[in-house]
Amino acid sequence: MRNTSQTVLTKRTVDGCAPSDKRYDVWDSQVPGFGLRVGTSGVKTFVVRYRADGGGRSAPRRYVTVGRYGAVTVEQARKKAQQILAEATVGDDPAMKRNAKRDELKMSGLIDLYEKEGCFIQRGKRQGEPMKERTKTYTIARLRHHVVPLLGSKRVSEVNVGEIERFIRDVATGKSASDTKIGHRKRIVVRGGDGAARKVFRDLSAVFSFAVRREIVEANPCEKAVVRKTDNRRERFLSIDEIKQLGTALDELEAEGMNLKALQITRLWVLTGCRRQEIAELKWDEIDFERGLLVLADSKTGRSVRPLAAAAVKLLKTIQRSVDSEFVFPADSGEGFFQGTKKVWPKIVKKANLEGVTPHTLRHTMGAIATSSGEALALTGAILGHANMRSTMIYAHVEMDPSKLAADRVGEQLAAALGQPRSSKS
Repeated sequence: MRNTSQTVLTKRTVDGCAPSDKRYDVWDSQVPGFGLRVGTSGVKTFVVRYRADGGGRSAPRRYVTVGRYGAVTVEQARKKAQQILAEATVGDDPAMKRNAKRDELKMSGLIDLYEKEGCFIQRGKRQGEPMKERTKTYTIARLRHHVVPLLGSKRVSEVNVGEIERFIRDVATGKSASDTKIGHRKRIVVRGGDGAARKVFRDLSAVFSFAVRREIVEANPCEKAVVRKTDNRRERFLSIDEIKQLGTALDELEAEGMNLKALQITRLWVLTGCRRQEIAELKWDEIDFERGLLVLADSKTGRSVRPLAAAAVKLLKTIQRSVDSEFVFPADSGEGFFQGTKKVWPKIVKKANLEGVTPHTLRHTMGAIATSSGEALALTGAILGHANMRSTMIYAHVEMDPSKLAADRVGEQLAAALGQPRSSKS
């Protein structure tokens, strides 16, 4: 049983409370229920006690911690205590509310639940279908690498629109970046930036939509957050001259003895417009040499049939098939497919003097060259394996480039006939 006493709590009386061999309470004589708890270590904490359910001898007694002395003053603690006691007088139960809030799900726990109980459902055209395994892996990795470090300790109900906007800014400026060593040779390098921020924003919005469906929260704060969902720039693609630079670099690296699989994969990225893993994981039974098609069993958009350029077919026919693997580019050791392009790619772009270019740039290049050559957007979409025209519309501006040049040429002739001055470009 704790020792108790009563007095007017002031700075002087609180400072004069020395620790004992047992914890004890000192109650304020001015505000009944407001007190100071002195621990055996000397730590002094302001507390409030009251009876729940509006009071009465049979009502359960509650205790609420107001704050530690030093972090709050006596007067600040007294004012807060009066607020708590006022709530209890009208039937509220502040202690129960605090306990419930303490036990409330935190963001790290919500992400655990999201991973465990059905987060992997596609949205958009493929709504209701399960995500691909790689998409699952990348989604959870982004959530754990960015959301958990910055928001993981916050209660789900505390994450509002302002928190979301601040979080996105923090990811964009690199506050979630890390470099963690795993074992002797492996590292997990997490980089922030605008691209990472945009991707994890979509992931986090999906998490909150899941939480709404489970009635964990009432609304998705991401829906009202003002964040930039795109960089508003034209997609980077290579010009014909830059493709020539890349081709020359690949030939030179092959002569220098670079891994041929990585070089052939790169050439096929250019010639097919396929996604990075669609070529790296390509299997022989997905190639229809007779009809010049790729029949991908499980692409990002499901089963996908793509037309193959004759140049791509010719290149594929030069690749020697391994009797021990179903993959066009088998791993150098062990089973599975070749996964060394990430290490080789920086050397390729450096050799070609194409800083900032990624494998996905080569996919955009196929789309841009197709539309600028006059191919219809629908045909460009078929080449790239787009599931809907919205994905292909990013190349619509490219389609207008040759048309604009033609308009300029015709306009110059008409202007000359009208006796108008020629443009400075002519």
